[in-house]
Amino acid sequence: QVQLVESGGGLVQAGGSLRLSCAASGRTFSRFAMGWFRQAPGKEREFVTTISWSGGSTAYANSVRGRFTISKDNAKNTVYLQMNSLKPEDTAVYYCAAGRRSQFPRDYDYWGQGTQVTVSS
Repeated sequence: QVQLVESGGGLVQAGGSLRLSCAASGRTFSRFAMGWFRQAPGKEREFVTTISWSGGSTAYANSVRGRFTISKDNAKNTVYLQMNSLKPEDTAVYYCAAGRRSQFPRDYDYWGQGTQVTVSS
């Protein structure tokens, strides 16, 4: 079992930055790829980014590429999402997930409870 807890969300002005963290429990954390997804009100959960178990391979949604960076620290059982140049359309609840490296939610076995990110214009 892996338990995930996100933190770092909040309210920020457009153009600002936030760093989300996702702390994992469980000794098998390093074996999982990790992903970040987001869900805005009235919309489906959408892929943001994913990173391989080793941290050596990443992928990003087109909407965030060049602005967001995912990283993974297996020693600290933590995955991060650095978000720069935030836009109002980035407003959503952000979820981290552990599983197979993929852009599809169905490929992730464990999910955090989510953290709210609100970007004001």
